Amino acid sequence: MRRWNQDHAAAGGTNEVNLTPLIDVSLALVVILLLATPLAFESSFAVRRAAATARSSAEETETARIEVAVLSADSVRVNRQVVTVAGLGPSLKPLLERSPDGMVAVSCRDSVPHGSFVEVLDTIKLSGAQDIAVAGR
Repeated sequence: MRRWNQDHAAAGGTNEVNLTPLIDVSLALVVILLLATPLAFESSFAVRRAAATARSSAEETETARIEVAVLSADSVRVNRQVVTVAGLGPSLKPLLERSPDGMVAVSCRDSVPHGSFVEVLDTIKLSGAQDIAVAGR
């Protein structure tokens, strides 16, 4: 019996734990988590945006879009109504008071001088516009 134990110890090898499979699985999990983490954050933002949109659609607020087109150096069109540059402020104020977001979309013809366009933008800002979007043609 003694001989069997000695032969078994010599032929059996080592009694150590093989860590290679454990390290392989751990590194695979780290890679999966590194790839999945940005996707988890991205989907959480999309869910929050969808919830906010659902609440705002339930309120059913109608937004009045305000469009200003600079036709020439002395005339502009505010929502299909042509007014002078001097009359732009008084015609914009009631529209901006009714607008919930205070956004104005501005477009300009190519023949209008730059100074006139900047003057119209200043008048819009002084009338109480929160945001001004400049639309190109």
